[in-house]
Amino acid sequence: MKKSWIILIAVIAVVGILIGSFVGTYNGLVELEANVEGKQAEIQTQLQRRADLIPNFVATVKGYSDYEQSTLQAVTEARAAVAAADTPEEQAGASAQLDSAIDIWVNAVTEAYPDLKANTQYIALQDELAGTENRIATARRDYNEAVTDYNKSIRKFPRSLLAGMFGFERAELFEADDDAQHVPEVSF
Repeated sequence: MKKSWIILIAVIAVVGILIGSFVGTYNGLVELEANVEGKQAEIQTQLQRRADLIPNFVATVKGYSDYEQSTLQAVTEARAAVAAADTPEEQAGASAQLDSAIDIWVNAVTEAYPDLKANTQYIALQDELAGTENRIATARRDYNEAVTDYNKSIRKFPRSLLAGMFGFERAELFEADDDAQHVPEVSF
């Protein structure tokens, strides 16, 4: 009788260890997935911050010029695309579209109105945009690091078994558009 109690306790201990390991592994995957989602939200926040600076930039330039409506329209449409982007791929495309539209618009306006470059509000907004671009780059790097950690984790054995059972899917890295490989020409 004493031997059967020992076996029962050993079986219960092994089952408890397995359940604890299972729960810990599952919770670790949930934590990594949540980290990826948080990092993606940070990219979206910084992209939105940049998009929110655009109306101030436009208002500053309006005081100097009858800016080209088609160029401004492209900036406005690109800004809306950033706000509507959900996935990393959509965010990358919308961000590249906004970058291109801003570059074209700023170049056109500063060439036509050289006095604008001396305007303190314009300079401050340019600095804000530059700072935001740095934040976006940092957020993208942090996101890609989180995605890499998550993807490695769901592919390692035995986590891969648990990840497959509970639908943890591979996350996509934030990749820049092909156009991002070309350095934009900015002239002041």
